[in-house]
Amino acid sequence: MAISAQAFPHRKRRPSAAAFVSPKLSGINLLQSLLLLTKEISSLKPFEFLFRRNSLSVIRKSKLLAILFEELLRAPMAYYSTSAVLCFEEMFIVLQRIKALIEDCSNGSTSKMWLLVQNNSMANNFHELTLELSTLLDIFPLKEIELSEDVEELVCLVRKQCSETKAFLDPEDEILRLEIVTMLDRIKKEIVPDHSKLSEIFTNLGIRDSSSCREEIESLQEEVQNQNDDKSKSELVALIGIVRYTKCVLFGASTPQPDIIRRQSASEIPVPSDFRCPISLDLMRDPVVVATGQTYDRESIKLWIESGHNTCPKTGQTLAHTELIPNCALKNLIAMWCRDQKIPFETAENKDKPKGLALINKAALEATKMTASFLVNKLSQSQSFEDANGVVYELRALAKTDSESRICVAEAGAVPFLVRYLSPDIGSAQPNLQVNAVTAILNLSILEENKNRIMETEGALNGVVEVLRTGATWEAKGNAAATIFSLSSVHAHRKRLVRKTRVVKGLLELAKTGPESTKRDALAAILNLAGDRDGVFRLVEAGVVDVSVQAIDEGLTEEGVTIIEVVVKRGGLLAIAAAYSAIKKLGSVLRNGSERARESSAATLVTICRKGGAEMVAELVGVAGIERVIWEVMGTGSSRGRRKAATLLRILRRWAAGLDGDLTESYGVNNATNAAATTTTTTIVTSSTTVALTS
Repeated sequence: MAISAQAFPHRKRRPSAAAFVSPKLSGINLLQSLLLLTKEISSLKPFEFLFRRNSLSVIRKSKLLAILFEELLRAPMAYYSTSAVLCFEEMFIVLQRIKALIEDCSNGSTSKMWLLVQNNSMANNFHELTLELSTLLDIFPLKEIELSEDVEELVCLVRKQCSETKAFLDPEDEILRLEIVTMLDRIKKEIVPDHSKLSEIFTNLGIRDSSSCREEIESLQEEVQNQNDDKSKSELVALIGIVRYTKCVLFGASTPQPDIIRRQSASEIPVPSDFRCPISLDLMRDPVVVATGQTYDRESIKLWIESGHNTCPKTGQTLAHTELIPNCALKNLIAMWCRDQKIPFETAENKDKPKGLALINKAALEATKMTASFLVNKLSQSQSFEDANGVVYELRALAKTDSESRICVAEAGAVPFLVRYLSPDIGSAQPNLQVNAVTAILNLSILEENKNRIMETEGALNGVVEVLRTGATWEAKGNAAATIFSLSSVHAHRKRLVRKTRVVKGLLELAKTGPESTKRDALAAILNLAGDRDGVFRLVEAGVVDVSVQAIDEGLTEEGVTIIEVVVKRGGLLAIAAAYSAIKKLGSVLRNGSERARESSAATLVTICRKGGAEMVAELVGVAGIERVIWEVMGTGSSRGRRKAATLLRILRRWAAGLDGDLTESYGVNNATNAAATTTTTTIVTSSTTVALTS
């Protein structure tokens, strides 16, 4: 049977010669496949902007070769020699490569700027394929195949046309390429590009509006991921810079269509629990293993260690060393999952790479500075909400790009202008503007030095908190919560944030009432704030335990249990009393939760029972089948989970034996300190049960 176009899947990247192999067909089927292939190439449109003559030439040759294969099929021979079949097979491979080259160059996902910069090599690609076709026509066995005189002359004509001695370089394409190179050199010298020249270049490339600029940027960004050498990546980053600048100055700032925004958002996709960092609860980009065998995202655990901690966040064990071992197997699994979900997977190495590239490629850095300055200046002069929304969205997108862009946007003075659009009035009149403003601040806050700038900007923190409490959309509220999470990674900022009642209440309210994606943002911020020992008391008083129990009921089990674990560990007697109502829920998680949730639940119950005494243990014993559940965790849980379950079982057995006084035995230094600090007996009433706690 003949091979149709559908037999070859759509490709975004230009394949190598090794990508195509002989079709392993013979006789009529092979000729039919060749005829189909030449007709497919003949039906392709020549390029409109670049390599027009090269594309026209190969398409015209394919049309002539189609006549040859039609003639061979009209009066097929009973037998073809081995050399003839081999020639046909090789011709099939070359034609397939020609088709792929034309399709990839004309594909909308291929960057026009990058093709232009690669002008010489692309012309050579066309020339090499044409020479290969010429070689095959040279050895084509014309004498043994019966052809009409006209077709035989046609074959000779194609062979002559294919024997050009050198590649054709279109003078107009080359002039355009040199203009781009010259402009990049001028940008390196901090010379602002001439707008009329930019317009001329982009018009000649067919990039004539904001939408086509956005597509070009996406194509260039994809090309960066597909390149292996730093030189090419550096050139691509520079091209992205100039396209982004041109988009803003020539076509004006604009927001994408709603379907584009939704397609680029991955917040609604549930992330497998094993792929989330136990500290940040976000998708891990660079998972690493610490001395205890637990896995964290490199950025989160590094921040934890640099903050002065020498223990494992999950197990509480002292780290024997602070080396971080890459978890390559998990990283590969996460990358595969991201590809399946069509989520960009930016590894830590890729994250750091653009920084180095931007520094090496001064054109990229200067173009970004020019873009940021232009946008901030335009925002300062914006007269309407519609105009401001477009500019703010561009700043949001630019701040999302990389560290250099965040620096440039912040240094251009964007934060005070963004704060203007966080108010409830803006949210009511232009909800998208409020979303874009708070998200731009969120993107800027990712960079450590920008956190201080945001916290020190007058009205910035209050504006973010206002969006958290009264934002016009759930997206705005969720991004405000994510901003607080980001800012609270700095210890001093965390202390300041957790002292604000509006921050604590806003996060808890969002965690109770928001949709799942915003609940996750709020719970992550709450977990960060719980890292401050003084702040835990404020969270407990505000009802963090009840909110965490609700999160467990709604399927956010790991998030809810982790917060309770941190709260009871740091929150003292008040937290233990509040956790009384969560004991049965934790027992249920111990039975039905994921491995990570069961581990955290066991650790939490150990802390509650040790600190809380007999009443707490009695409540846990009331959970049906709890001892069997504990045995299951001891047999099938993680190493930490098994240890905690064994400790919990010992506590239950001491209680059953009436050894109430030994429950808190060997609890540690904190108990001794608390005992020395006060000798009062505190009576706390929770759920109509009076629990006597001695501190």
